[in-house]
Amino acid sequence: MLHINHLSFASPFVLAPLAGYSDLPFRLLCRQFGAGYCVSEMISCHGLVYQQENTLRMLASIAKERPVAFQLFGADPEVMADAAEIMASFGPDMLDINMGCPVRKVTKRGAGAALMADPRLAEAILTRIVSRVSLPITVKIRAGKDSHSINAPAFARMLEESGASAITVHARTWSQGFSGHIDKDIISQVKKAVSIPVIGNGDVLSYQEGRQMLEQTGCDGVMIGRGALGNPWVFQQAGRPDALGEIVAGAHAHLALIEQFLPAEKILGYIKNHMSRYFKGLPGSSALRQAIFTAPNLASVKQQLEPVRL
Repeated sequence: MLHINHLSFASPFVLAPLAGYSDLPFRLLCRQFGAGYCVSEMISCHGLVYQQENTLRMLASIAKERPVAFQLFGADPEVMADAAEIMASFGPDMLDINMGCPVRKVTKRGAGAALMADPRLAEAILTRIVSRVSLPITVKIRAGKDSHSINAPAFARMLEESGASAITVHARTWSQGFSGHIDKDIISQVKKAVSIPVIGNGDVLSYQEGRQMLEQTGCDGVMIGRGALGNPWVFQQAGRPDALGEIVAGAHAHLALIEQFLPAEKILGYIKNHMSRYFKGLPGSSALRQAIFTAPNLASVKQQLEPVRL
């Protein structure tokens, strides 16, 4: 069982903070399918401090998804601390600090993975947040800036000393982005370097691969990102079902949550993206996925998901 501070989780498998995907409906779905907890999309500290409507909307949550973690990103210690206080007021169980995103629009401002190249700034950010917020603070990091600058173990020790309650390690470097493969040994090294829980992340596309990461690295938990898209069964030992009817039922369950919590008619492209992923790789799925993408409205998308059409 995974434990972080005073919290205990029924499963060591965690949904990653996927930008554009890890919203309330998808988090609820993954919790229903067995995720120990889920992490929100990364949320801008400036958006929170300036009370931007679109940013505040990302903090939507309900009791049913507890425990849940909200993820914060930014590079200014004082603004990050102010934002963390605002975020904590919305009632999550943990706050997660993003120090691993490699996307340029984040790193060019000194946030995300760029913080791994500036440990002093990273330390200042975490120290300020821990001093202002009583919730457990976790941090998501990478292996380092590049293959010549692997600093995850030392960086993790600094985070633990600064008050972090757990660390998630995406075992790629900043320069790798999302290409190539992870180095599981980095996760092992971080686990040996700290006494707080370590969650491994990267290249886990099935429950079995997650178990292998736990066994091979000694990490305490596994974070799953893209492997959960169209496949919430990744959090279950049995994995994705073979029966098409069960897959359709999973897609319908997701769509029902989207309709319950989001303005479904206004986000048709988003819905099509999610729904089409459920059928990727199945025999004859290309025609169905094409039909989903060309559907003119929500009712038509639903029609494509009727069993008689599959």
